[in-house]
Amino acid sequence: MNITEQEFYYTIERSGSAEFKDRGSKFIGIAQPVATVEEFKQALNEIRKLHPKATHHCFAYRLGLDGNTFRVSDDGEPSGTAGRPILGQVDSKGLVNVLVVVVRYFGGTLLGVPGLINAYRSAAALALQITPLVQKQVEKEFVVQFDYTMIGEIMTLAKQYNCRVVKQEMQLFCNMTLAIPRNRVTEVSYKLQELKNVELSPVRV
Repeated sequence: MNITEQEFYYTIERSGSAEFKDRGSKFIGIAQPVATVEEFKQALNEIRKLHPKATHHCFAYRLGLDGNTFRVSDDGEPSGTAGRPILGQVDSKGLVNVLVVVVRYFGGTLLGVPGLINAYRSAAALALQITPLVQKQVEKEFVVQFDYTMIGEIMTLAKQYNCRVVKQEMQLFCNMTLAIPRNRVTEVSYKLQELKNVELSPVRV
């Protein structure tokens, strides 16, 4: 699922939740944007605090544009009945940087393996259905070093090519991390290097 060669990817920018019920058990699907493993841990802790009496907090996430960072958890449910079906819903929409947690309140009746798979899949699907999906540009980050007098030209160029300023240190000689849309890297690099006293180097991931 490597999307670094594409120009766009899909994710979510805000959280959403939905409920699914089956034979007394309540499944609450919660979709949240997360960009790092640390953000995931924080989000999961918050959800556990919100639902301390739930019997299970199952989840799946997929991070990064290469799609290689993912994790699933059945949190005590039979193996393969929760985390995988949740991840399946994330992947079916081609999403990255997304966490889906499904919180279960046990209703007294065992659902069996097919019932559990259906419930966790349904709760995840409903949560993702009501959460707006957003299309974002695949970007490459570069460090731009320049003389302060060039700030106007640098910012004009950044705006013109839809580049995003990640961070900046403004002194007499400035340091700026610029995220450039993947399909515009060659063009923007060329134009930046044409300017006087400007140095450009890619950010090593």
